[in-house]
Amino acid sequence: MVGRDGDIGTRVGGMHRWRFDDPVLARARALGEAQGGALGRRQAYSLGMPRWLIVREVKQGRWRRVTSQVVAVHCGPMTDDGHRWAAVLSGGPRAVLDGAASLQASGLERFRSPSVRVSVPRGARIRRTRAYDIRQTRRWAAGDVADAPGTPRTRPAVAAVRAGLWARTDKEASLVVTMAVQQSVARVEDVARELLRVRRDKRRLLLHALVNDLLDGVRSLGELDVARELRRRGLPEPSRQHLRRDSRGRYVLDLYWPELGLVVEIDGIHHQWAENVVADALRQNALALAGDTVLRLPLLGLRLAPDEFYDQIARAIADRRPLAA
Repeated sequence: MVGRDGDIGTRVGGMHRWRFDDPVLARARALGEAQGGALGRRQAYSLGMPRWLIVREVKQGRWRRVTSQVVAVHCGPMTDDGHRWAAVLSGGPRAVLDGAASLQASGLERFRSPSVRVSVPRGARIRRTRAYDIRQTRRWAAGDVADAPGTPRTRPAVAAVRAGLWARTDKEASLVVTMAVQQSVARVEDVARELLRVRRDKRRLLLHALVNDLLDGVRSLGELDVARELRRRGLPEPSRQHLRRDSRGRYVLDLYWPELGLVVEIDGIHHQWAENVVADALRQNALALAGDTVLRLPLLGLRLAPDEFYDQIARAIADRRPLAA
Protein backbone atom coordinates (compact mmCIF):
# COMPACT_ATOMS: atom_id res chain seq x y z
CA MET A 1 0.00 0.00 0.00
CA VAL A 2 1.31 3.44 -0.93
CA GLY A 3 0.49 6.19 1.54
CA ARG A 4 -0.40 9.81 0.78
CA ASP A 5 3.24 10.81 1.00
CA GLY A 6 4.22 8.15 -1.53
CA ASP A 7 5.50 5.89 1.26
CA ILE A 8 5.14 2.13 1.43
CA GLY A 9 3.09 0.89 4.37
CA THR A 10 0.14 -1.27 5.32
CA ARG A 11 -3.46 -0.34 5.95
CA VAL A 12 -4.91 -1.97 9.07
CA GLY A 13 -8.48 -1.18 10.10
CA GLY A 14 -8.53 1.83 7.78
CA MET A 15 -5.36 3.26 9.41
CA HIS A 16 -2.04 3.70 7.60
CA ARG A 17 0.59 1.89 9.69
CA TRP A 18 4.27 1.22 9.26
CA ARG A 19 6.02 -1.99 10.07
CA PHE A 20 9.54 -1.80 11.51
CA ASP A 21 10.75 -3.92 8.61
CA ASP A 22 9.37 -1.66 5.87
CA PRO A 23 11.81 -1.06 2.97
CA VAL A 24 12.14 2.69 3.59
CA LEU A 25 12.97 2.12 7.26
CA ALA A 26 15.46 -0.56 6.27
CA ARG A 27 17.19 1.80 3.84
CA ALA A 28 17.31 4.56 6.43
CA ARG A 29 18.85 2.22 9.02
CA ALA A 30 21.40 1.00 6.48
CA LEU A 31 22.42 4.56 5.57
CA GLY A 32 22.69 5.53 9.24
CA GLU A 33 24.77 2.46 10.07
CA ALA A 34 27.15 3.31 7.21
CA GLN A 35 27.61 6.73 8.84
CA GLY A 36 28.52 5.54 12.31
CA GLY A 37 24.85 5.42 13.34
CA ALA A 38 24.07 9.04 12.39
CA LEU A 39 21.23 9.85 10.01
CA GLY A 40 20.39 13.38 8.89
CA ARG A 41 16.75 14.39 8.77
CA ARG A 42 17.23 15.66 5.21
CA GLN A 43 18.62 12.26 4.27
CA ALA A 44 15.63 10.51 5.81
CA TYR A 45 13.18 12.77 3.97
CA SER A 46 14.98 12.10 0.68
CA LEU A 47 14.42 8.38 1.26
CA GLY A 48 10.68 8.98 1.56
CA MET A 49 10.30 9.00 5.36
CA PRO A 50 7.69 11.44 6.67
CA ARG A 51 8.53 13.60 9.69
CA TRP A 52 6.05 11.81 11.94
CA LEU A 53 7.73 8.46 11.34
CA ILE A 54 11.09 9.77 12.57
CA VAL A 55 9.34 11.11 15.67
CA ARG A 56 7.68 7.75 16.23
CA GLU A 57 10.96 5.81 16.02
CA VAL A 58 12.48 8.15 18.59
CA LYS A 59 9.48 7.99 20.94
CA GLN A 60 9.39 4.20 20.78
CA GLY A 61 13.05 4.01 21.74
CA ARG A 62 14.43 2.48 18.58
CA TRP A 63 16.17 5.69 17.51
CA ARG A 64 17.29 8.71 19.50
CA ARG A 65 17.74 12.42 18.87
CA VAL A 66 21.34 13.68 18.54
CA THR A 67 20.74 17.26 17.36
CA SER A 68 17.79 19.06 15.80
CA GLN A 69 18.98 17.83 12.39
CA VAL A 70 20.34 14.37 13.22
CA VAL A 71 19.07 11.16 14.80
CA ALA A 72 20.94 8.00 15.73
CA VAL A 73 19.47 4.81 14.30
CA HIS A 74 20.20 3.04 17.59
CA CYS A 75 20.07 3.85 21.30
CA GLY A 76 23.65 3.00 22.21
CA PRO A 77 26.65 5.34 22.53
CA MET A 78 27.91 7.10 19.42
CA THR A 79 31.31 6.15 18.04
CA ASP A 80 33.88 8.81 17.12
CA ASP A 81 32.98 8.27 13.48
CA GLY A 82 29.31 8.66 14.33
CA HIS A 83 29.96 11.97 16.10
CA ARG A 84 31.92 13.25 13.11
CA TRP A 85 29.07 12.35 10.75
CA ALA A 86 26.51 13.89 13.11
CA ALA A 87 28.51 17.11 13.25
CA VAL A 88 28.69 17.42 9.46
CA LEU A 89 25.02 16.53 8.97
CA SER A 90 24.10 19.13 11.57
CA GLY A 91 26.08 21.78 9.72
CA GLY A 92 24.18 21.64 6.44
CA PRO A 93 24.90 20.66 2.83
CA ARG A 94 28.26 22.46 2.53
CA ALA A 95 29.58 21.57 5.97
CA VAL A 96 32.94 19.78 6.23
CA LEU A 97 35.04 18.49 9.07
CA ASP A 98 37.99 20.78 9.65
CA GLY A 99 41.12 21.05 11.75
CA ALA A 100 41.91 18.18 14.09
CA ALA A 101 38.54 16.49 13.45
CA SER A 102 39.35 16.29 9.74
CA LEU A 103 42.79 14.85 10.50
CA GLN A 104 41.21 12.20 12.73
CA ALA A 105 38.78 11.26 9.96
CA SER A 106 41.82 10.90 7.67
CA GLY A 107 43.57 8.54 10.09
CA LEU A 108 45.28 10.64 12.79
CA GLU A 109 45.64 8.58 15.97
CA ARG A 110 46.48 9.26 19.63
CA PHE A 111 45.33 12.88 19.52
CA ARG A 112 42.22 14.03 21.32
CA SER A 113 40.59 17.33 20.44
CA PRO A 114 38.11 18.98 22.84
CA SER A 115 35.35 19.21 20.21
CA VAL A 116 34.42 18.24 16.67
CA ARG A 117 35.10 21.26 14.46
CA VAL A 118 32.96 21.80 11.36
CA SER A 119 33.39 24.63 8.87
CA VAL A 120 30.69 26.19 6.69
CA PRO A 121 30.98 29.12 4.26
CA ARG A 122 30.34 32.70 5.27
CA GLY A 123 26.63 33.45 5.11
CA ALA A 124 25.55 29.84 5.52
CA ARG A 125 22.67 29.20 7.89
CA ILE A 126 23.86 27.56 11.11
CA ARG A 127 21.62 25.73 13.54
CA ARG A 128 23.58 26.07 16.77
CA THR A 129 24.18 23.01 18.92
CA ARG A 130 26.21 22.50 22.05
CA ALA A 131 27.26 19.07 20.83
CA TYR A 132 29.56 20.26 18.03
CA ASP A 133 31.64 23.29 17.07
CA ILE A 134 30.02 24.49 13.83
CA ARG A 135 31.38 27.79 12.55
CA GLN A 136 31.34 30.02 9.54
CA THR A 137 34.83 30.70 8.23
CA ARG A 138 36.29 32.95 5.56
CA ARG A 139 38.81 30.17 4.91
CA TRP A 140 36.13 27.82 3.48
CA ALA A 141 36.76 26.96 -0.19
CA ALA A 142 35.40 24.15 -2.34
CA GLY A 143 38.95 23.32 -3.51
CA ASP A 144 39.96 22.55 0.07
CA VAL A 145 37.48 19.68 0.39
CA ALA A 146 39.08 16.23 0.22
CA ASP A 147 38.18 14.00 -2.71
CA ALA A 148 38.00 10.90 -0.54
CA PRO A 149 35.36 8.48 0.74
CA GLY A 150 33.92 8.85 4.21
CA THR A 151 32.90 11.95 6.11
CA PRO A 152 33.13 15.21 4.11
CA ARG A 153 36.31 16.90 5.29
CA THR A 154 39.13 19.24 4.33
CA ARG A 155 42.28 17.91 2.69
CA PRO A 156 44.86 16.68 5.27
CA ALA A 157 47.41 19.45 4.62
CA VAL A 158 44.71 22.12 4.92
CA ALA A 159 43.38 20.47 8.08
CA ALA A 160 46.86 20.29 9.63
CA VAL A 161 47.46 24.02 9.15
CA ARG A 162 44.05 24.94 10.55
CA ALA A 163 44.43 22.54 13.47
CA GLY A 164 47.62 24.40 14.34
CA LEU A 165 46.01 27.82 13.96
CA TRP A 166 42.96 26.87 16.05
CA ALA A 167 44.71 24.88 18.79
CA ARG A 168 44.21 26.02 22.38
CA THR A 169 47.94 26.47 23.05
CA ASP A 170 51.21 26.69 21.14
CA LYS A 171 52.15 23.32 22.56
CA GLU A 172 48.98 21.69 21.23
CA ALA A 173 49.49 23.40 17.86
CA SER A 174 53.03 22.03 17.53
CA LEU A 175 51.91 18.59 18.65
CA VAL A 176 49.00 18.13 16.22
CA VAL A 177 50.95 19.34 13.17
CA THR A 178 53.94 17.16 14.04
CA MET A 179 51.78 14.09 14.65
CA ALA A 180 50.01 14.58 11.31
CA VAL A 181 53.38 14.54 9.53
CA GLN A 182 54.87 11.71 11.61
CA GLN A 183 51.85 9.47 10.99
CA SER A 184 51.91 10.24 7.25
CA VAL A 185 48.42 11.73 7.36
CA ALA A 186 49.80 14.86 5.66
CA ARG A 187 53.02 15.42 3.73
CA VAL A 188 55.15 18.15 5.25
CA GLU A 189 55.75 19.69 1.80
CA ASP A 190 51.98 20.01 1.33
CA VAL A 191 51.58 21.52 4.79
CA ALA A 192 54.29 24.07 3.98
CA ARG A 193 52.49 25.09 0.77
CA GLU A 194 49.15 25.47 2.55
CA LEU A 195 50.76 27.53 5.30
CA LEU A 196 51.93 30.06 2.70
CA ARG A 197 48.24 30.86 2.07
CA VAL A 198 47.89 32.16 5.63
CA ARG A 199 48.56 35.89 5.58
CA ARG A 200 47.60 36.94 9.07
CA ASP A 201 47.41 34.94 12.26
CA LYS A 202 49.04 35.23 15.67
CA ARG A 203 50.45 31.68 15.33
CA ARG A 204 51.67 32.01 11.76
CA LEU A 205 55.36 32.54 12.61
CA LEU A 206 55.38 29.67 15.10
CA LEU A 207 54.00 27.29 12.48
CA HIS A 208 56.47 28.49 9.87
CA ALA A 209 59.32 27.74 12.27
CA LEU A 210 57.84 24.34 13.11
CA VAL A 211 57.35 23.37 9.47
CA ASN A 212 60.94 24.38 8.73
CA ASP A 213 62.02 22.04 11.52
CA LEU A 214 59.91 19.26 10.06
CA LEU A 215 61.42 19.85 6.66
CA ASP A 216 64.80 19.62 8.42
CA GLY A 217 65.85 22.69 6.48
CA VAL A 218 67.27 24.49 9.53
CA ARG A 219 69.35 21.73 11.04
CA SER A 220 72.46 23.91 11.40
CA LEU A 221 70.36 26.79 12.70
CA GLY A 222 69.05 24.44 15.40
CA GLU A 223 72.60 23.69 16.52
CA LEU A 224 73.48 27.39 16.57
CA ASP A 225 70.36 28.15 18.61
CA VAL A 226 71.28 25.51 21.19
CA ALA A 227 74.89 26.68 21.44
CA ARG A 228 73.74 30.28 21.86
CA GLU A 229 71.31 29.32 24.61
CA LEU A 230 73.94 27.25 26.42
CA ARG A 231 76.24 30.27 26.39
CA ARG A 232 73.46 32.49 27.75
CA ARG A 233 72.96 30.05 30.63
CA GLY A 234 76.65 30.15 31.48
CA LEU A 235 77.35 26.58 30.37
CA PRO A 236 80.59 25.57 28.64
CA GLU A 237 80.83 25.81 24.86
CA PRO A 238 80.57 22.46 23.03
CA SER A 239 82.38 21.31 19.95
CA ARG A 240 79.94 21.33 17.00
CA GLN A 241 79.85 18.78 14.17
CA HIS A 242 82.59 16.74 15.83
CA LEU A 243 83.82 13.84 13.70
CA ARG A 244 84.11 10.42 15.36
CA ARG A 245 84.97 6.97 14.01
CA ASP A 246 83.81 3.54 15.11
CA SER A 247 84.00 0.02 13.70
CA ARG A 248 81.21 0.80 11.22
CA GLY A 249 82.88 3.89 9.76
CA ARG A 250 82.58 7.49 10.83
CA TYR A 251 79.82 9.76 12.04
CA VAL A 252 79.33 13.36 13.11
CA LEU A 253 78.23 14.42 16.59
CA ASP A 254 76.07 17.51 16.75
CA LEU A 255 77.32 18.87 20.10
CA TYR A 256 80.21 17.29 21.99
CA TRP A 257 82.16 18.05 25.17
CA PRO A 258 85.24 15.78 24.80
CA GLU A 259 86.54 16.60 28.27
CA LEU A 260 83.21 15.60 29.81
CA GLY A 261 82.37 12.65 27.58
CA LEU A 262 78.99 14.28 26.90
CA VAL A 263 77.12 14.22 23.59
CA VAL A 264 73.92 16.08 22.69
CA GLU A 265 72.25 14.89 19.50
CA ILE A 266 69.74 17.28 17.90
CA ASP A 267 66.97 15.28 16.26
CA GLY A 268 64.99 16.57 13.32
CA ILE A 269 61.86 14.84 12.10
CA HIS A 270 63.93 12.47 9.95
CA HIS A 271 65.18 10.72 13.09
CA GLN A 272 61.67 9.30 13.55
CA TRP A 273 61.64 7.68 10.13
CA ALA A 274 62.01 3.91 10.15
CA GLU A 275 65.12 3.80 7.99
CA ASN A 276 67.03 5.98 10.51
CA VAL A 277 65.95 4.35 13.77
CA VAL A 278 68.40 1.43 13.58
CA ALA A 279 71.38 3.58 12.56
CA ASP A 280 70.67 6.07 15.35
CA ALA A 281 70.40 3.27 17.92
CA LEU A 282 73.69 1.69 16.80
CA ARG A 283 75.47 5.03 16.95
CA GLN A 284 74.14 5.83 20.41
CA ASN A 285 75.07 2.36 21.69
CA ALA A 286 78.61 2.76 20.32
CA LEU A 287 78.99 6.07 22.14
CA ALA A 288 77.66 4.57 25.38
CA LEU A 289 80.08 1.63 25.12
CA ALA A 290 82.92 4.13 24.68
CA GLY A 291 81.91 5.75 27.97
CA ASP A 292 80.07 8.82 26.66
CA THR A 293 76.74 10.08 27.94
CA VAL A 294 74.30 10.79 25.12
CA LEU A 295 71.34 13.16 25.47
CA ARG A 296 68.82 13.62 22.67
CA LEU A 297 67.22 16.98 21.97
CA PRO A 298 64.42 16.88 19.36
CA LEU A 299 63.94 20.15 17.51
CA LEU A 300 60.32 19.91 18.57
CA GLY A 301 61.58 19.96 22.16
CA LEU A 302 62.95 23.45 21.56
CA ARG A 303 59.36 24.52 20.85
CA LEU A 304 57.49 22.60 23.53
CA ALA A 305 59.75 22.14 26.57
CA PRO A 306 63.06 24.02 26.16
CA ASP A 307 63.73 24.61 29.85
CA GLU A 308 63.36 20.93 30.73
CA PHE A 309 65.85 19.87 28.05
CA TYR A 310 68.38 22.57 28.92
CA ASP A 311 68.09 21.66 32.60
CA GLN A 312 68.99 18.08 31.71
CA ILE A 313 72.05 19.25 29.78
CA ALA A 314 73.11 21.46 32.70
CA ARG A 315 72.70 18.56 35.11
CA ALA A 316 74.77 16.25 32.89
CA ILE A 317 77.54 18.85 32.70
CA ALA A 318 77.50 19.34 36.48
CA ASP A 319 77.57 15.59 37.15
CA ARG A 320 80.48 14.94 34.81
CA ARG A 321 82.69 17.93 35.67
CA PRO A 322 84.36 16.15 38.62
CA LEU A 323 85.31 13.34 36.23
CA ALA A 324 86.98 15.83 33.94
CA ALA A 325 88.86 17.42 36.85
